[in-house]
Amino acid sequence: MKSKHGRLISSFVLTGLAILISSFLLQAPRPVLYIIGDSTVKNGSGKGEKDMWGWGSFMADRFDTSRISVQNHAIGGRSSRTFITEGRWDRILEQLKPGDFVIMQFGHNDASPLDDTARARGTIKGIGDDSVAIYNPIRKMNEVVHTYGWYMRRYIYDTKAKGAVPIVCSPVPRNNFKNGKTERARDTYGKWAAEVAKAGKAFFIPLNDLIADQYDKLGADSVKHFFPVDHTHPNKQGSTLNADLVVKGIKDLKKCALKKYLK
Repeated sequence: MKSKHGRLISSFVLTGLAILISSFLLQAPRPVLYIIGDSTVKNGSGKGEKDMWGWGSFMADRFDTSRISVQNHAIGGRSSRTFITEGRWDRILEQLKPGDFVIMQFGHNDASPLDDTARARGTIKGIGDDSVAIYNPIRKMNEVVHTYGWYMRRYIYDTKAKGAVPIVCSPVPRNNFKNGKTERARDTYGKWAAEVAKAGKAFFIPLNDLIADQYDKLGADSVKHFFPVDHTHPNKQGSTLNADLVVKGIKDLKKCALKKYLK
């Protein structure tokens, strides 16, 4: 049997270990959820200018931010290409660490021209390894432009290389109805987003279909109230719906640790 003195020492040791472990846990950095995308994810400053919002502006409210930090780095007008070429992705990679998460949604601006004098933001359609050399009149330099899938694969690969978790979303649908049904991106960016996620073993949220399903239930007359300015950028009510469906998509992901941080 231990002596009283021995039990006292053991008690001190255990108490000390408990204090050290508690201190470590308190100091351990929270994981970060990085959100990247275009204006349908964050419009303007993210505060609803002209009654246009992005779903990323409402994501922090849906997580326990005492346990995870939510950072919305999406910015209007960008494509899967220009978010990289402007250095925005590199700045995230400098901070990205094991245990973090990256939700990505691009596609709305990828169909733009490759080398126009307005924005030069387009990507080659598809997911192949095609590329084309251009002169970029905005950046005033030569540039090799790749496919949408090439850029999305880079986000996935870079995220995994940092020990973080990539989650790909298909782009949200626009307010376009045909024969009473929402036009979907099943043959374009929705399909390509799913394919690159599968090939890269990334998580995938079929956001285009999730939202379109809801639009079909609501009907065109109701959905039009979500779009007071144009057919692409929802108001607060519409973007809140979109955020709710991103959360649904997260909950449906098997073996994705991000769901444990949801409220």
